Amino acid sequence: MSDEDYVYDEVSGEWMPASELAAKQAADTTDDDAIVVRDAVGNILTDGDQVTLIKDLTVKGAGQTLKRGTLIKSIRLTGDAQEIDCRFDGIKGLVLRAEFVRKR
Repeated sequence: MSDEDYVYDEVSGEWMPASELAAKQAADTTDDDAIVVRDAVGNILTDGDQVTLIKDLTVKGAGQTLKRGTLIKSIRLTGDAQEIDCRFDGIKGLVLRAEFVRKR
């Protein structure tokens, strides 16, 4: 039997060695830091991806409507799980909801 201290893990409801619990908690915190952004059909989006619109969208403040099927190049993730930042001709600072785009 080892001399290592055992601690109660409230997540699993089990007693485990302190070193094992610390390693488990360190692995869990690194996974939570990354925000996963998914498009309308569930594909994972990353910076620089190209997307197409799946619905006609009226752009507030620009007086313009982006039609379904419009290609948006080089998107950027904003840190929000549902918003992407992009550029389109004549529109500065365009932010789209990920639910209205599909990865190309």
